[in-house]
Amino acid sequence: MSVIKSLSVGDGDMFYINHSSDNFTIIDCCMTGDNKRYITAELKELSSSKGITRFISTHPDNDHIMGLKYLDNEIDIVNFYCVNNKAVKSEYTDDFIRYCNLRDSDKAFYIYNGCSRKWMNDSDDERGSAGISILWPKMDNLYFKNALKEAEIGRSPNNISPIIQYSLEGGVTAVWMGDLETEFLELIAGELELPKTDILFAPHHGRDSGRIPNELLKMMSPKIIVIGEAPSRHLNYYNGYNTITQNSAGDIEFDCDGSHVHVFAGNRQYRVNFLQRNNDLSSLPHYVGTMPTHAYDVKQFEELVNILCQSR
Repeated sequence: MSVIKSLSVGDGDMFYINHSSDNFTIIDCCMTGDNKRYITAELKELSSSKGITRFISTHPDNDHIMGLKYLDNEIDIVNFYCVNNKAVKSEYTDDFIRYCNLRDSDKAFYIYNGCSRKWMNDSDDERGSAGISILWPKMDNLYFKNALKEAEIGRSPNNISPIIQYSLEGGVTAVWMGDLETEFLELIAGELELPKTDILFAPHHGRDSGRIPNELLKMMSPKIIVIGEAPSRHLNYYNGYNTITQNSAGDIEFDCDGSHVHVFAGNRQYRVNFLQRNNDLSSLPHYVGTMPTHAYDVKQFEELVNILCQSR
């Protein structure tokens, strides 16, 4: 079983994947003096038994790299994944300086659409794949090149964010979009091939400024959209889709057990009406509910078709 956790860190993003293989992945960092010690302790404990720990940075805004210097000092990031960029800032914080040092070092692996790497999405006799694929950027795309230029002169780096997919064969598919903005997503929509998605982490913390265009939502058909911790007045609640709002749920944990995902929330009182109840888990205080994945739906459909064909 693998675990995806969306950490409740206030106005920012931080996630990890505790893979069922010999991999541990951290996506973004947003830690303050109040939470950095216990979050880092959790990461160190969970990753201690893993052969590979990687850190994926979507982009270098403060709410995605806050505490990076502390984290690097504590765990020694040796696999730093980011898009190849030359972003600069008007103010060089300690965390942005550490980002630049990692980005420009031999610890960096530059990610782009279709890239491959051991053991991100390549497996061998030594260890299995982490199941992570990069769906964007396409390096020759003019809109992406313009976003790189904007970041290079100190403007917002939101639109240099990659699109990251985590998937398990016959199981969960999850997608992250960093802080991609709506207008940019509309410009590149024709370039994107996105999978049916079980868990979609809404870009820009769920803000309306990062609202995902309808054509992409239809392509992904997400079973759950996770809306981040931006102020409520800025959020888009994706009417017509099942959502979990981190402002209310607190930490959100997705236990990916074969073709089903069990959802847990830091807020024990948090409830939604679109998840099933698993009797074996219902007594656990943080348990919210369970959902079948798209892979399970396809399997059930194929089994039904086989039954109908055999009955003829």
